[in-house]
Amino acid sequence: SPAMELPPSHFSAGRAAAVALGYLRYLRGGPGRGLELRALRRARRQDIDDVGHKYYLELELEDVLDKGRTVNCTAEVLYPLGSESTAPDVQVTLQGELGSTEQADVEFYNQIRSLEKELVAENIPDSHGNVPPELEPIHLLAWAASGYVIWQNSTENTKFHLAQVKHVKQVKRSDEDLQFDYVLLLHEMVSQEVMPWEVAVLWHPRRGIRVLPGS
Repeated sequence: SPAMELPPSHFSAGRAAAVALGYLRYLRGGPGRGLELRALRRARRQDIDDVGHKYYLELELEDVLDKGRTVNCTAEVLYPLGSESTAPDVQVTLQGELGSTEQADVEFYNQIRSLEKELVAENIPDSHGNVPPELEPIHLLAWAASGYVIWQNSTENTKFHLAQVKHVKQVKRSDEDLQFDYVLLLHEMVSQEVMPWEVAVLWHPRRGIRVLPGS
């Protein structure tokens, strides 16, 4: 059937947008960039026989560290039929460029590498919603990691949001990567459930973020 226009405020459009944003955060996020949805401009839904439901979205994004810079993005989110365990298929196209994070990435990397002992922190943000400036990159890295978890675990009936980093500890490695083991609290907005997720994250300025399999 042809794609049907949805009001951008429609709950199913918002759920699909959350998946697209999660995927994009995982793809392009990191300690020096935090992508936020500024506006969902347009949404269409198509029911494809024997395949699933496909959403076509037009999003406006902003970087929390660079509020003046917005970038438009189109996304397609396909929820495959009949399988709650298969991640949605997501494709995103950015119109325009995100600001460079090269300098911030290298500074963060060197700063973590120079620590006497491994970083450990908890409750980011704290109960007042505050993130200490020195933990902002750790928080944004968690955003990117949560993007992967959200993309992999979303269905048409869920909407996940990273509520808090409950705990993070850096793990010593013999290679060039930084590793952080996170316990993330994800808020599922439909059921109102809050779920802890354990994820191990590798990061390097040149290679970006990787979420370790099995986590």
